[in-house]
Amino acid sequence: MDIEETPELREFLSSLKLGERLSGSVASIESFGVFVALDDGPAHPLYPGVGFISYAELAWQRFDTPTEIVQVGQRVLCEFLQFDIWNGEARLSLRATQPDPFQMFADATEAGQRLLGTVTKLVPFGAFVEVAPGIEGLVHVSEIARTPVEDPAEIVQLGDEITVVVTEVDRGRRRLALSRRQALCAPSAS
Repeated sequence: MDIEETPELREFLSSLKLGERLSGSVASIESFGVFVALDDGPAHPLYPGVGFISYAELAWQRFDTPTEIVQVGQRVLCEFLQFDIWNGEARLSLRATQPDPFQMFADATEAGQRLLGTVTKLVPFGAFVEVAPGIEGLVHVSEIARTPVEDPAEIVQLGDEITVVVTEVDRGRRRLALSRRQALCAPSAS
């Protein structure tokens, strides 16, 4: 699409500022993202809306389908991320308008803290454990047991409740490193 052929659209998109809040209605949910018809924006010549939200920008938490987060016709308030010149659309974020649960968790958590969590996923290099609603951390395979194991499934299964120790909180990458081994070795607080 040649954005030069639609001056009203180009003018509108060029006027937007990074971080600006824009309101509109969900116009379409596609396999690659969500189109938003912006209240103050012109119609798009090709797409159902001039605003676009990629799945990664819909919500902080994991979801299986975008309809868990939004529905066609739903009113939304989004943050402007960038002007997509190629497609002639405003790239938006719905999640940026809500508090990041990981940062709130990180404010109250520090290395060495013991937590109870549920094993949510097993991978060759470890196990993911949910320690708060929507907050998961990785227990690396080297931190699963007192002695080395090759497969995390030798020690833990999906759904197991386990005690872990926080070894690192990486705010920038939104990652939480956990250790079951340290929890087994350290005396528990009574």
